[in-house]
Amino acid sequence: MATRVRAPVRTDHDYDRDIYAWSKAQADLLRARRFDEVDLEHLIEEVEDVGGSLGRSVRNRTITIIEHLLKLQHAPAGDPRAAWRQTVRAQRVKLRRALTPTLRRELEAELSELYVDARDLAAGALIDHGEGEAASALPATCPCDLERITGSWLPDQARRSG
Repeated sequence: MATRVRAPVRTDHDYDRDIYAWSKAQADLLRARRFDEVDLEHLIEEVEDVGGSLGRSVRNRTITIIEHLLKLQHAPAGDPRAAWRQTVRAQRVKLRRALTPTLRRELEAELSELYVDARDLAAGALIDHGEGEAASALPATCPCDLERITGSWLPDQARRSG
């Protein structure tokens, strides 16, 4: 039986200097099953960071959606509404794609905390546009559950049909 010759793997990439080259070298080492040469300490950090990045993305998208839903519900302005609706739709698509069962549970548990940030952003935007009264009318607690946040509901549609 012929011995299979493995291509050499460059392992001299510095994690701190060129993380892109480092990550490619680590993947090559893993594929070659050269586990004893893997930079395990940094690899563990990077794997943890992948999950952390996804979690931050889900939270940020949720805050953006809530912020825009609040502006749609409470702003008297008519002009930016189409842009707000488009932002909500785009962020919902991206949120639904990223939302795993674990992230969904975490998001539901953190919704009231995320709402505070979304409310602050919406209030600031309303105040910046001279709509202080609308800003002060924003609810103290989150008026949306996760189904409304990820679904197709839009407040101004509900107002027009109600």
